[in-house]
Amino acid sequence: METKQLPSVRKNLILNILLSVSSILFPLISYPYVFRVLQPEGTGKVALATSVIAYFSMFAQLGIPTYGIRACAKVRDDRQALSRTVHELLGINLVMDGITYALLAGAILLIPKLREERLLYMIISITILLNSIGMEWLYHALEKYMYMTIRSIVFKTIALGALFLLVKQKEDYVIYGAISIFAASASNIMNFFYARKSVDVRIVGKMDWKRHLKPVAIFFALACAATIYTNLDSVMLGFMTTDADVGYYNAAVKVKSLLVNVVTALGAVLLPRSSWYVEHGQMGDFRRMTVKALRFILLVATALSVYFMLYAKECILFLSGDAFLPAEPAMQIIMPTVLMIGLTNILGIQILVPLGKEKVVLKSEIAGAIVDLILNLILIPRYRAAGAAIGTLAAETMVFFVQYLELRGEIGTLFRNYRWMRLAAGLTIAAAAGIWVKYTGMKPVMTLIISAICFFTAYGGFMLWQKEETMTESIELVRRKIRK
Repeated sequence: METKQLPSVRKNLILNILLSVSSILFPLISYPYVFRVLQPEGTGKVALATSVIAYFSMFAQLGIPTYGIRACAKVRDDRQALSRTVHELLGINLVMDGITYALLAGAILLIPKLREERLLYMIISITILLNSIGMEWLYHALEKYMYMTIRSIVFKTIALGALFLLVKQKEDYVIYGAISIFAASASNIMNFFYARKSVDVRIVGKMDWKRHLKPVAIFFALACAATIYTNLDSVMLGFMTTDADVGYYNAAVKVKSLLVNVVTALGAVLLPRSSWYVEHGQMGDFRRMTVKALRFILLVATALSVYFMLYAKECILFLSGDAFLPAEPAMQIIMPTVLMIGLTNILGIQILVPLGKEKVVLKSEIAGAIVDLILNLILIPRYRAAGAAIGTLAAETMVFFVQYLELRGEIGTLFRNYRWMRLAAGLTIAAAAGIWVKYTGMKPVMTLIISAICFFTAYGGFMLWQKEETMTESIELVRRKIRK
């Protein structure tokens, strides 16, 4: 009976995909304008500042964004216990914010590259406080996806209008940084006040911050490792090369990030549900969900990776313009990470974390960070943005390899029995169906539209013909909904 009372996973997935789609549509509208106005140097400055502040934000958050989902999901049916947990985690966050801002002030004063753009860094750093008071982990734990979707779309729409009104020339990169922060984090102020619907404002019972310290420390180490290798490329490029090189790399990473948002939407939905299943001993439901999630990632992420490797040039021309064409090799190299991140999001966040195996995730991310650091030191001086992309691909592959070795007993059968030849055939047919569009001489936007229709129609049609499990289940679900 308890399971039936839970929100629908399919409904949550649809809402989270809608949220992710909004995270794609708004950039598709804004990026072509921003990249052309600010050029590689301006976008590079903002990308470097965002990456540097990410390290300070990581320190302030202490891994609570992930730990908080699990901790709150376990007690979400008990308002008093949930309120106490939220108060304790928010208190830890706010204390860390004060320490973090002191460290950031010292860094801006002591490091010349940061001091030169201190206004930009101060504006970007507002995210540190907003991320804490926003308590996004609470809303994921409670599966409030309708609220999160509507809220996000409203604030992104406001930010989009501000972008076109205020960013007019190359020197407006600081304004663009401020608008980016508004789009991503301003809604957290609304989160802070909306939380009273789910938790008590008054402190309930005796606070016990110490009970969170050990698990938070593990999740903090996870966040450190993940943040190091996800932001290391832009930071090392910024200090080892030029702002323009950061801008080229950022153009490639932006496309990858948009695709990752869609692919990882499933993992964001399933983490609280997986934690609930494990907590209540429903391991059969837990395993069935895991298998479906992995099939979904293999079906979707491989197709997205291959398509954007084939059409990297057209995508860059459409989003960024001729000035960013040097980003093409970096984008082609980095695209397979969409698949790697999709898989590790399921293996790490949906399987290992609910099972209490955070240390395995930590080990995998430390391995990835080490690989990324070594390859960046070797490759960035010679290959610049492309070298950073190689480091990222190798790092994400290492993360997957370590997590797979830990879980091969549970999921090895799925990977061994998966019909890889069917997947390869589907991708080959899809590529052949759309590749002719590249040589027609059409404008980049038309090339992307027509080639995408040809590619994904051919891919989906082949998979349906082959009765691929995820496709057939989705079609059957739609048919049932139509009948109702």
